[in-house]
Amino acid sequence: MSLSIRNQIPGTVTSVTAGEAMATVKTRLAGGQEVTSAVTLDAVKDLGLAEGTAVRAMVKSTDVSLATGAVAGLSIRNQIPGTITDVAAGAAMATVKVAVEGGELTAAITKDAVTELGLTAGTAVVALIKSTELSLATR
Repeated sequence: MSLSIRNQIPGTVTSVTAGEAMATVKTRLAGGQEVTSAVTLDAVKDLGLAEGTAVRAMVKSTDVSLATGAVAGLSIRNQIPGTITDVAAGAAMATVKVAVEGGELTAAITKDAVTELGLTAGTAVVALIKSTELSLATR
């Protein structure tokens, strides 16, 4: 199956915490970062998610936000540090490629945000991803 989601980083499930209808799944990415996904219990069952399961953490570029440093007091669970490798800005929107340990992420953000934050190749950033937007796929 081919997907339009370009942000795909391999990892291994480290824990699954089930609730009534949803579960939080913690995954250690190839670069060592730990991320959290919020998925349905049906997805946990269908994918066979358990400690040790090999997965791909996937997120659409439009669901990746960027900050110029770590952010405290925020409900967003996933804060992945990296360095910008490329910025391609159009009239209104931009794509920003970020090298992270174990892979690369692309963020689709406004051109104004790129300008206001001074984002250029070599800038250190933190990719912010809500746990509800981080999908998992088994290999």
